[in-house]
Amino acid sequence: MKIDIDELGPVQRKVRVELPAETVASEFSRAYKNLGQRVRVKGFRTGKIPRTVLQGIYGDEVKGEVRSHLVEESLGEVIKERGLQIVSRPEVEANELDESGGFSFSAVFEVKPEIEVQDYLGVEVERVRVSITDSQIEEALHRLQEGHARLEPVDGRDTVQKGDFVTLDFDGAIVGKPFSGGKGENYLLEVGAGRALPQFEDAVTGLKTAERQTVQVTYPEDYPNKDIAGKTVDFSIVVREIKQKVLPALDDEFAKDHGECASLEELKSRIRTRLEDELKHYQNEDLKEKLLSRLLESHSFTTPMSMIERQTRYLMERYQNELAAQSSSDDAAPRMEEARKTLEARAARQVRATLLVEKISQLEKIEVTDNDVQARVDNLARAAGERAKTVREIYSRPDSRDELRAQLVFDRTLGFLLERAKIKDVDPPVSKVDEHAEKR
Repeated sequence: MKIDIDELGPVQRKVRVELPAETVASEFSRAYKNLGQRVRVKGFRTGKIPRTVLQGIYGDEVKGEVRSHLVEESLGEVIKERGLQIVSRPEVEANELDESGGFSFSAVFEVKPEIEVQDYLGVEVERVRVSITDSQIEEALHRLQEGHARLEPVDGRDTVQKGDFVTLDFDGAIVGKPFSGGKGENYLLEVGAGRALPQFEDAVTGLKTAERQTVQVTYPEDYPNKDIAGKTVDFSIVVREIKQKVLPALDDEFAKDHGECASLEELKSRIRTRLEDELKHYQNEDLKEKLLSRLLESHSFTTPMSMIERQTRYLMERYQNELAAQSSSDDAAPRMEEARKTLEARAARQVRATLLVEKISQLEKIEVTDNDVQARVDNLARAAGERAKTVREIYSRPDSRDELRAQLVFDRTLGFLLERAKIKDVDPPVSKVDEHAEKR
């Protein structure tokens, strides 16, 4: 086998392979022998069919099989022997194949770039000094209180006010004609919360219970539903019930019932610990991003377009799924095109980061074991709850486990680099309001 490899660019290679006639003849003999064991031809016993008969019936099929096998086997051998790290599907051009002659073909593909890494240990990154304040603890405590609020009927009042929770029936019509989505029964609305159209919430304010009343609501021109955008809708509304939110008292009993703490002070202390852990996690993730940016800025190399395109497709599929989960609108196509530009840039950065960190992991001999991978699968399965079986099935596939292993190596390498980075604590930037206050 004769092999020539040309560098068409920093990450593009062209391989030319010439196979001798003996190799071609041997492959044809193998193919016809296997075929003779599988097929049946009238007048001949299986395995005893003359090759000339098989050639007359299956010649083109066998030639295609032999061509594919020769290319696959010889190209795989070249890739292994020369240590080529292919990242794209080879584009193959093959000469005519003849049973009595040699065979040659060429393949063009992309490979991972050669990266000369340097000065990746002791990189300086800044960490903004941030601490958990008492007001943040109070906000978290208030959210917990809100989560355990209950709705109780309003006594002594039959008129809807801002902040009420009302149950209502409504029928909407445009110039006397109903429209899709314009009818609802036992609809629960928090008046003034902004979860419904503000104009609709304003119209409900002041209505009385148990009376059918008609209100007009004009929808904005840019409303997502084009059927009612810019139009005035007549709503016939009956308020069935008015309720108000009642918050539980923030005391030791609340801490025992909803925080599993002996006292309110202990609950506040636990909230502080949780918020500090979340802050530490956020700061570490922010430091990793800053560290990664510094490394990418100091290393220049060519990124294979096939890897960027593949990652862009992945990000686009995720974005399309998110878009599909939202209400459809006429501006979906422009949004997709705008998103593609953003996602292409993000994909390019992700691919460059992957290649650079992978190279560092190889230099530092950072690896993960099969037990590490299995432990991660177990954690993902536990977090998935009812979908645990599906998660395990996904990661039973070799390709999925390889991807998970690569992600674990990436994360471990970033952690390794962060441990050796020079972290400089800095004060948070002063806002314009603070600057103005200081000058006064």
